[in-house]
Amino acid sequence: MKADLVDVSETRKTITVEIPSDIVDAAINRAARDYSRKVRIPGFRPGKAPTRVIKQRFKEQVLHEASHELIQRAIGEALQEKGVEPVSQPEVPHVHVVEGQPLTVSASFDTLPAFDPGDLGTITITRPSGAIDEEAVNGALQRLRDRAARFETIDGRGVVDGDIVTVDLTRTDASGASDSHKDVAIEMGAAANPPGFDGHLQGLEVSAEKSFSVDFPADYPSAELAGTTVSYRVTVKALKRRILPELDDEFAKDMGEFESLDALRARVRADLEHEGMHAVQRSVRGDLMKQLATRVPFELPESLIGRELDRRLEEFAGRLIDQNIDPRQAGIDWAAFRDSQKEPAREAVGSALVLDEIAKREQLTVSEDEVEQEIGRYAERAGRTAAAVRAALEKEGGLSRVRAGLRREKSIDFAMSRATISGN
Repeated sequence: MKADLVDVSETRKTITVEIPSDIVDAAINRAARDYSRKVRIPGFRPGKAPTRVIKQRFKEQVLHEASHELIQRAIGEALQEKGVEPVSQPEVPHVHVVEGQPLTVSASFDTLPAFDPGDLGTITITRPSGAIDEEAVNGALQRLRDRAARFETIDGRGVVDGDIVTVDLTRTDASGASDSHKDVAIEMGAAANPPGFDGHLQGLEVSAEKSFSVDFPADYPSAELAGTTVSYRVTVKALKRRILPELDDEFAKDMGEFESLDALRARVRADLEHEGMHAVQRSVRGDLMKQLATRVPFELPESLIGRELDRRLEEFAGRLIDQNIDPRQAGIDWAAFRDSQKEPAREAVGSALVLDEIAKREQLTVSEDEVEQEIGRYAERAGRTAAAVRAALEKEGGLSRVRAGLRREKSIDFAMSRATISGN
């Protein structure tokens, strides 16, 4: 077979293969013999019908199977002969196989040239401060107080700021469409309340009813409400006041095994410092990946970017499902979401290519022991046995992804060791 390789661009190639007629005929005959075992023909035992009969009666099916075998084998052998490794499935236009005639097949695909990631020592990263000040600690303690708040029923007065008001509510928009809701809890002063809404509730006592209108400004965040007037009718059913616990030793004891407020404060600070350390690590890593992505000297193959976009959409949909949210009913503009991920996807693909190139040049490898340890860590997080996780990965062909991920982590460590990192 004769094969010609044409460079469409640095990453896009086309290979053309000429298949002699004798190889075409041999493939057609094999396909006919295989097909004879699948079908029943009156007068012949299964698999015993002459090849010429099968080719006559099932011409379309036989030629289709022969074409598939020919193309797969010819393209695979030609790529191996040329020493080319595609990163996308070769795209082959429809071809018409004719018995007794040679066949010419062309396939287009993406590939990746070797490239120099450059001097990693020129990468400079500023590590952000992970210091935790008293304001952050006080804020965390306040959030603990908020979560521990109790609610006390209020009698004998009207609504004031800070109250939790329970109402039955009917809302009517400018078109006249209405919707009603019972036992709606409204926190007076909450930022999410419609503009001016709280003022209409001020002073109302339990059992009071009131009708009023709210004018939404033209720049209101909700586009469907912006610039409209909505009428409300409310009936006050209950008033409650949020009571915060005192920030003292007793509060600390209620939060767990803490003997004093100082002990609780120390734990809060330690937790914040731990979170801060991981935030710093993520920032440094993110900066490194951004800089590595810029070192790819050629246009990234669209097939790789598309694959990464698909992965991101699947991952996001999976997170919704984990939260018992149907992705189809979540009201998400998936086309807009995909568009919003294009730049991050390009960055992810670019940095991955650089990391792979670093691994090749520095001969970074992953041992079977390291793969087993990674499988064990995943199994522990998932609450499964390591054997079950390995079996699933082998079935899905996922072990190669585990090795690739570990190898890239080694490339990240290598790049970090060469980069200049400043800051606290």
